[in-house]
Amino acid sequence: MKTRLFVLLSFVWCFSLFAFAQDQSYQLSSHILDINSGYPAAGVKIGLYKLNADKGWVLVDEKKTDENGRIKDFLPEGTDNKGIYKLTYHVGPYFKEKKQDSFYPFIDVVFEIKDDNHYHVPITLSPYGYSTYRGN
Repeated sequence: MKTRLFVLLSFVWCFSLFAFAQDQSYQLSSHILDINSGYPAAGVKIGLYKLNADKGWVLVDEKKTDENGRIKDFLPEGTDNKGIYKLTYHVGPYFKEKKQDSFYPFIDVVFEIKDDNHYHVPITLSPYGYSTYRGN
């Protein structure tokens, strides 16, 4: 009985280590807070672009914000992600869906990744203004 219990617990422990090791970490995340409503902006498409050697923008990834207005999984860690990037927040459709006039059809935020640290680029958003900063 003790042997079976030991084998079972060993199996569970090994499986949990394997499952934990499979969790992917990401270097870049973003968040949109609609300060007009006080709620996160869900369903907003965000494009991630990287500036190439020819000074042109190349699409790296495109995602939509979750119900909390977040995208947590841009740029997998473990690769060299250094460079100049642009996040394009497609906010026009978000405001159109809310039947709200807006000044910005999209917002571009350009920034540079210089190391292997995590970068969080949030924006606070209203129909006629926005603000951004480097979060953590």
